[in-house]
Amino acid sequence: AGLQLALGADFRYATPDCKFSIMETKWGLIPDMSISITLRELVRIDVAKELTMTGRIISGEEAGQIGLVTKISDDPLQEATMLAKELSKRSPDAIACAKELYQSTWLASEKECLEEETRLQRKLLPSWNQMAASGRAFGWEVPYMK
Repeated sequence: AGLQLALGADFRYATPDCKFSIMETKWGLIPDMSISITLRELVRIDVAKELTMTGRIISGEEAGQIGLVTKISDDPLQEATMLAKELSKRSPDAIACAKELYQSTWLASEKECLEEETRLQRKLLPSWNQMAASGRAFGWEVPYMK
């Protein structure tokens, strides 16, 4: 279940020597916990099949090469903390809408993608946090509202 839980995260960091595997076939089972959704968003179908059917253990380095992890680092906690600090400087509304945009349109038609972009942009444009972000871009320390 460890890999399935990690695949549900927006960002995944690992050390080069970290070990990953989809082991369910070893026990005569198939993977569950939404892996049929999360894995297809990250790797090609032939890679997903090979990893699932063999239960092969791969390194963090290989996981990075095939797209299972966002970044390989000797200090993944520090990398994740740096990203969190960077994200905390941005409008929380823009971060939430960016996530919503990609989550809702990743497999959608071009028309649906553009419609969702427009809907979310209209939601952001009249907001305090959008104006605060613009002010911050000019060096003014305007607080974000939660």
